Amino acid sequence: MRVAFFTETFLPKVDGVVTRLRHTLEHLSQMGDEALVVAPKYPEGGPGSYAGARIHRVASVPFPPYPEVRIAPANPAVGRALRRFDPDLIHAVHPFVLGMSAPYYARRLGVPLVASYHAHVAAYARFYGLGFLHEAARWYTRAIHNRARLNLCTSEATMRYLLAEGVERVHFWPQGVDAGFFRPDRASKEWRLRLSGGNLESRLLLFVGRLAPEKGIERLKAVLREVPGTRLAVVGDGPARRDLEREFAGSPVVFTGMLHGEDLAAAYASADIFVFPSTTETLGLVMLEALASGLPVVAADAGATREVVEDGACGLLYDPDSDGALVRTVGRLVKDDVLRRRMGREARATAERRSWQNATEALRGFYELARSGKGAE
Repeated sequence: MRVAFFTETFLPKVDGVVTRLRHTLEHLSQMGDEALVVAPKYPEGGPGSYAGARIHRVASVPFPPYPEVRIAPANPAVGRALRRFDPDLIHAVHPFVLGMSAPYYARRLGVPLVASYHAHVAAYARFYGLGFLHEAARWYTRAIHNRARLNLCTSEATMRYLLAEGVERVHFWPQGVDAGFFRPDRASKEWRLRLSGGNLESRLLLFVGRLAPEKGIERLKAVLREVPGTRLAVVGDGPARRDLEREFAGSPVVFTGMLHGEDLAAAYASADIFVFPSTTETLGLVMLEALASGLPVVAADAGATREVVEDGACGLLYDPDSDGALVRTVGRLVKDDVLRRRMGREARATAERRSWQNATEALRGFYELARSGKGAE
């Protein structure tokens, strides 16, 4: 099968969408399929191919409220690249600007369009002072996804949300994690020293992800203030980093910036508890990576989170609308070594039951469904 992907973000950028797409390309290649990726061009460059798939780059400009996001309108060169590739199917990965053209090209080439939903853009508008665009974003999401023969999302909660919004033909694309790469035995004293600011005696809390307003990272300040013997490592970068560094000034916090590969895996495995206060997740891939690394997860009981973390088994969920719930929940794990170790073992077992291979096999089944025309029924 020949699949053309339209994506609003790709390497050298790294986030949950890029990680999922990377593993998808790797496993599709192993299955004998071919791929073309249409993605924004970045000032810092980026690979021209990945896992055998050619990357067609499209000129882009920064999105003013969030400069790390690139706006890349399609141009005639995209059509020429698609005609040379001759796809059997087009997959628009969270269509926004570049993906806006995917329905047009699918129609011109006479191939089915599959779209996948990865972020609550309408909800994000309010975090960036663009609340007036909330209703427009909802309308846009519904309009573009309903032009696809089949729509995919990465959690049951997101499926319910899209169906309530009027999006049709919605299916669940299973989660995956590389449990062979993220694992507990990557822990190291050197990384723990780095992440804890040299304090090995404290309980080390870890957050990994985009440093952005919608992640709610500032809520962790109360934990450091009210739960004795805790320190926090924040891994990632984003538009809120400077504000967060000012917010946490004087607190026992280390900001590492972006980490990749073995450094990231070591950071996960060297911590004690993964904390995730976001309430806007459609999946939360970083939680799966933490589980694979043997970390119990403390997360807001919202959206897709409860599909990743089984409360009381591999972690604890707290009510994000309850004052003090986050502090009490983290405090419970910090004080109970037996509980924390038990949940760490269950975390690892949970991650081992999920794989990118299974997720990609399910995706390929959806592609066949779209090609058969049955996905539109």
